[in-house]
Order: sequence, then structure tokens, then C-alpha cells
Amino acid sequence: MNKSIAVIFDMDGVICHTNPFHSKAFRVFFSSRNLSPTDEEFAEHMFGKSNSYILSHFLRRNISGAELLELEEEKESLFRELYEPHVDPIAGIVGFINELHDHGVKLGVATSAPGANLNMILGKVPIREKLSSLLASENVKMHKPDPEVYLTSVRNLGVSPDQCVVFEDSFSGVSAAINAGMKVVGVLSSHTRNELPPCDLYVENYNEMTVEVIRGLVG
Repeated sequence: MNKSIAVIFDMDGVICHTNPFHSKAFRVFFSSRNLSPTDEEFAEHMFGKSNSYILSHFLRRNISGAELLELEEEKESLFRELYEPHVDPIAGIVGFINELHDHGVKLGVATSAPGANLNMILGKVPIREKLSSLLASENVKMHKPDPEVYLTSVRNLGVSPDQCVVFEDSFSGVSAAINAGMKVVGVLSSHTRNELPPCDLYVENYNEMTVEVIRGLVG
């Protein structure tokens, strides 16, 4: 296996199907402020977006600085409380990551979520020791669809963008990977393929994914 090949995973909706629990946490958060976003609004303005975007959109004003940190911690603490008893990786991903690692593929995670969420999930899903790059919202200045998190990841992994495959489930995440010049596999956990930018491949889980599929994507 060519050592220069890398695979980078988003987290929410890609490693675990967390979005229903993010929705629950945001509903509690917004309900305490007399707001009731619809499912359609969540689908358009929550999945794959940064907390700064989500909070600014739904609270209808710019949320930044210390206020952003305070509100983000309130919401994400709710999420971790709700989700921690239910952490469950998407079918096949642990075996797939083990296979990639065994074949010398470099691996990373690049998420728009806070590092505390990433640490919680990696504390339950046994893949941390296989990962050579971990980036969360605190590690970048620009959030998806900006490609910063993926370009930083490939620098960490020592590969070029054209030798990297990204697994993403959201419009902004797929766009970030495309903007970074990478191959993209759309994970259909939160959206249909018609709701995502064009991907190189689409999957619902990892049961059929192999190192040979990745080798074929990067040519």
C-alpha cells in the first residue's frame, strides 16, 4: 500500500449518527429561549455547520467571542449529557479503520464540533490509537465549507490533497473537502445524495468499504 494515501473522517454523522441528539440538545437550548426551530430549519442550518453559524442564525444576531464560548458550552454540555449513554459507531467503521491502518493508510478526524465532543466519542469508539491527526473546532480559524480543516489535516498527515479521501455527511463538509481538492465519499446518514454536492461515492455505512475501494478512488 502506498504510504502517501490518507483517509480523513468527519465525526458527526460519519463516525457516529449524532445528529438526532444534537437536534434534541438544540431543542432544549432554544426552548429555554422561547424558540422552536422546525426540522426543516435544522436540516438546512444545523447539520454540518459550526456553532457560531448556528447560534447566530437562530438567535438572529452575531454571536462571537466570550458569548459564543459560553453559549456553545451550554449547548454542547447538553449534547454530551444526552448522547454519552448512547454512543454507537456507524456500522462497519471500526473494522474499516482497522483495515486501513493495517494497510498503512494514514488516518485523521476533522470535525466542526468542539474537542470535548471528539474526546467523548473517541473514549467510546476504539479508534483513537489509529488516528494520526485530530482536529476540532478550536483548531481552526475558518469553518467548513472553508477547506482549512482538511488542508491542515493533510499537512499533519504528510500527504497531498489529491492522495486523500474524505468521508462527509453534510453539504458544508462535502464542499470543504471538494474545496481542498480531495476525493469525497458522501455518508448518507443525514441527507440524501441529491441534497449533497456531487461526491465520488456514496455509502450508508461502512460494511462494504475496503482498502481497495480507497485505492481505486485515489488512482
